[in-house]
Amino acid sequence: MKLGIVGLPNVGKSTLFNAITNAGAQSANYPFCTIEPNIGVVSVPDKRLDKLAEMYQPDKFTPATIEFVDIAGLVKGASKGEGLGNKFLSNIRECDAIVHVVRCFDNDDIIHVEGSVDPSRDIETIDIELILSDVEMVTRKIDRLKKAIKGDKSLQPQIDFFEDVLAALNQGKTARTIETTEEQEIWLKDVSLLTTKPIIYAANMSEDDFTKGISENQRLKAVREIASKEHAAVLPICAQIEMDIVDMDKEEKEMFLSDLGLEESGLDRLIKECYSLLGLISYLTAGKPEVRAWTIKEGTKAPQAAGKIHTDFERGFIRAEVVSFTDLVENGGMTACKEKGLVRSEGKDYVMKDGDVVLFRFNV
Repeated sequence: MKLGIVGLPNVGKSTLFNAITNAGAQSANYPFCTIEPNIGVVSVPDKRLDKLAEMYQPDKFTPATIEFVDIAGLVKGASKGEGLGNKFLSNIRECDAIVHVVRCFDNDDIIHVEGSVDPSRDIETIDIELILSDVEMVTRKIDRLKKAIKGDKSLQPQIDFFEDVLAALNQGKTARTIETTEEQEIWLKDVSLLTTKPIIYAANMSEDDFTKGISENQRLKAVREIASKEHAAVLPICAQIEMDIVDMDKEEKEMFLSDLGLEESGLDRLIKECYSLLGLISYLTAGKPEVRAWTIKEGTKAPQAAGKIHTDFERGFIRAEVVSFTDLVENGGMTACKEKGLVRSEGKDYVMKDGDVVLFRFNV
């Protein structure tokens, strides 16, 4: 999973990236500090995997990972090449989802590129640039379809659909707000529009906001109102707090977050939001050689899940031996679970569940 962190210059984008990836990306108080995208890979926290590692003492421990991409700050006119616009847009296109960092705090020492803090305006600025880029993509698609229809009249429904999409974009609506049928969803995916990508608004707030209570922040309310219309998620976060806890040990970090009324770090909360937004789950494999988490789409069937490990597993799939994580831990291992009849033998139509511990049987 690749997540693109975007936002206007000086909203705390690179500070947040540094904190969650501990990658040391350059961060400074001037526009376009980030030119080439910085990339950081982080492990997905999973207490179930930690418990399995305790049980099996494996030679190898492999959690699921997420790739974060810190993309150059955006300004008005990016879709026309202003600032680092074209580079910015192409980097977003490669990501599975967007984390849009929106500034919701005051600080006279940190210059805002627009001269004031206004989340609604900032979100609109970026949305407009993404929409303008999508207008160009959809216009090209319609032109190609109109040329092709001379030899294939069945393409007319696609032309009609994309003309509706173009009309919505020209009204300032994002493509993710457009209602589609399953067939239209496939057509839309073929164009790879920026505004169809799932989005999380990371409302970057001050430490004081978390101390006093985030519900008092009027800017957060404005972000939530926009997100509700966009089918988007909102994550209140403080990039500075995330930076402060980077070097703390586990106990110190938990105590610090508890004082702020937080149970988890911003990174943990962000990953959960991303999994939920993208409809992702994890299944687990466990044994002495390796304990590992595998990320799949919700609704994935057993053979396709096996294919995540190796294509031979999917091609020669026989069955999946599945036990729940809870049963496995409570009984101390797969052998005891088999003796008690807790291990299920599932076939090709089995839909994987989050936290399944699986052994795939295959033959090629």
